[in-house]
Amino acid sequence: MTALLSLLVLLFFFCSYAPSSFCANVTYDHRALVIDGKRRVLFSGSIHYPRSTPEMWPDLIHKSKDGGLDVIETYVFWNLHEPVRGQYNFEGRGDLVRFVKAVAAAGLYVHLRIGPYACAEWNYGGFPLWLHFIPGIQFRTDNEPFKAEMKRFTAKIVDMMKQQNLYTSQGGPIILSQVENEYGNIDAAYGPAAKSYINWAASMATSLYTGVPWVMCQQTDAPDPIINTCNGFYCDQFTPNTYAKPKLWTESYTGWFLSFGDAVPHRPVEDIAFAVARFFQWGGTFQNYYMYHGGTNFGRSSGGPFISSSYDYDAPIDEYGIIRQPKWGHLKDVHKAIKLCEEALIATDPTITSLGSNIEAAVYKTGAVCAAFLANIATSDATVTFNGKSYHLPAWSVSILPDCKNVVLNTAKINSASMISSFTAESLKEEVGSLDDSGSGWSWISEPIGISKADSFSKFGLLEQINTTADRSDYLWYSLSIDLDAGTQAVLHIESLGHALHTFINRKLAGSGTGNHDKANVTVDIPIKLVAGKNTIDLLSLTVGLQNYGAFFDTWGAGITGPVILKSLKNGSILDLSSQQWTYQVGLKGEDLGLSSGSSGQWNSQSTLPINQPLTWYKTKFVAPSGSNPVAIDFTGMGKGEAWVNGQSIGRYWPTYVSPNGGCTDSCNYRGTYLPSKCLKDCGKPSQTLYHVPRSWLQPDSNTLVLFEESGGNPTKISFATKQIGSICSHVSESHPPPVDLWNSDRESGRKIGTVLSLECPYPNQVISSIKFASFGTPYGTCGNFKHGRCTSNKALSIVQKACIGSSNCRIELSINSFGDPCKGVAKSLAVEASCA
Repeated sequence: MTALLSLLVLLFFFCSYAPSSFCANVTYDHRALVIDGKRRVLFSGSIHYPRSTPEMWPDLIHKSKDGGLDVIETYVFWNLHEPVRGQYNFEGRGDLVRFVKAVAAAGLYVHLRIGPYACAEWNYGGFPLWLHFIPGIQFRTDNEPFKAEMKRFTAKIVDMMKQQNLYTSQGGPIILSQVENEYGNIDAAYGPAAKSYINWAASMATSLYTGVPWVMCQQTDAPDPIINTCNGFYCDQFTPNTYAKPKLWTESYTGWFLSFGDAVPHRPVEDIAFAVARFFQWGGTFQNYYMYHGGTNFGRSSGGPFISSSYDYDAPIDEYGIIRQPKWGHLKDVHKAIKLCEEALIATDPTITSLGSNIEAAVYKTGAVCAAFLANIATSDATVTFNGKSYHLPAWSVSILPDCKNVVLNTAKINSASMISSFTAESLKEEVGSLDDSGSGWSWISEPIGISKADSFSKFGLLEQINTTADRSDYLWYSLSIDLDAGTQAVLHIESLGHALHTFINRKLAGSGTGNHDKANVTVDIPIKLVAGKNTIDLLSLTVGLQNYGAFFDTWGAGITGPVILKSLKNGSILDLSSQQWTYQVGLKGEDLGLSSGSSGQWNSQSTLPINQPLTWYKTKFVAPSGSNPVAIDFTGMGKGEAWVNGQSIGRYWPTYVSPNGGCTDSCNYRGTYLPSKCLKDCGKPSQTLYHVPRSWLQPDSNTLVLFEESGGNPTKISFATKQIGSICSHVSESHPPPVDLWNSDRESGRKIGTVLSLECPYPNQVISSIKFASFGTPYGTCGNFKHGRCTSNKALSIVQKACIGSSNCRIELSINSFGDPCKGVAKSLAVEASCA
């Protein structure tokens, strides 16, 4: 029996007993995924379920659907679900079944990327640390111990999905699954074993009989029937490894991740829209945004190392669940425009022709159905002739023509409104009755410096950190005592694999060092003063998320591996301490005592609050900010550490790690190839000061905030901030096409609809309450900073006020019949800024 026939028999069996209307036969051919015999153009977006809360999921999914998505894509995180071998966690943010069912309830499909290697800037790439300690194991290669564990976990997830009837073959929403992840980027390092491993992984996956296709991303040699897919900023030139497979884009980057110590990345929506349109221009039919909602790296889940707690990713839905405009809206319009071309796209391959230097036309034509894409991949504007008509093509843009005649959308021309969102600070409100004798509202416990736990141990030489801690904690103490006949000034030279360290001499902080995302290694030379007699050297080494990417990344290591050398300033003598007997302590005493819950330990509130002191636990009681707006804590004034709200970790905080001064620009030119370093923001500022606290973690009146401050800070400077939308804006020119959703009415009515400016309040039950700015003529500037140009209509404000105030949304046609012509012969535009209430 052929593989295809076996699949069809299996699908018949599944669908015969499926309880849901989702039940579908999902296959593929060279043009597209085929669902119930019909080729589909599909838009997808990544939302990682543990990076938000179950309470947030329905709203995120609804906003994704409203943005024009058909599919939600997520990784499965092995170390989240199996932190100890054989002990599983599928609760809370780890409730994968609940997440998949929430997607199904919204009527969307799911692409489940089981991996089980994820990368995803997630700790250790998603692998559990216990995997590292299995005898004879080698990750991601033709290694029997690894393959046995990978198959066991993959089968576990597949069986869970089957038991809940979650594959489309059973009536569920899952239309695709992924095995492995971006292995082709690094497989050369594994030699011939890489090929046999990939063949095994493909065979293992298909043997689980999900009834839906499997994919491998960035794997040019993915064996049949696995579909190889593309990840990248641009995937228009990607070609599947056989003609029988469709062109799928599994990671279309909407921005980039943020690392502590780096500036904030930004990717303009014009460039994303250009990349997406180019992909469909060149034959693509499935495209997934990575990320559509990035979310938050709660707890110690971030990888890297040095990945920030924010995983906002400059995504269309921001970290807090608010749509990011105009990115969300413009991409929604792109989806609508391409869906208008779907009948032509799925029917045939494109015919690509050149209309000039760096100008392309792609035509999909079958019978009377025709759709075209006109692309200008140069960085200057052009005017071209296509099918006897003249078209203006802005630089680095694609015009979409669903009928091969009329432009419904140009990727560089944004009709969608933009929004100004901001944080409003408010002081931390202590719970009534919680003020202590210090008057600050805070209590504290000092974490002991050096060895304080009974499970410490001694070894000769310096130990690698991850093998020692098994990542049970960020922290590992290295402690040593030396006796001197006389006091001396010296320099302590320390070399570490990373990621940071603090040096204490005789229980006093003497110096620190830290690496960064690009180079985790730390080398420091710390001036110290030693006394006659006994001296203690306590080195606190720490990790900031474990490596998640690269060949053999699981072997890269961390911690102080030496040498550690004492250099006397008096006589130049050198003492190598590396091979001496060191005493080790994994983690902090406060961790063992469960101080993060706030309910245990002897908290001190009877004397002056210690500030700017390293290794201090702080606790306070507070009242949640009122209202329903998203909440963040501003950690300005603190150093580095971790924070817990009502026992739940909101992640590592590090507001003192400042990005370099250079590399940012005031304005970002979307034209030309994008790289993460191209459009940076907030140079010379802390990488992250605001840290998300999910509303569902807060009680109205009584909440506990616990901090572990590692390097020294002042908790009384902490404040809350709530995020809200201040203004909505739009700026369109006479050359903009009409809104995409007017395309059909335009054609059916026979009346040519002109350019329209649209505004819509962001929340239900809101109406436009005021018009802050309106100008028709030559206005300029950006939302919140519009200015009148050299010519302006004196009617603009009254026309916009009449059309918009009191309504939740409004549309204004740009017409000189309404506004007059304040400057004849000059290209005009309309700019509006409004408030909603």
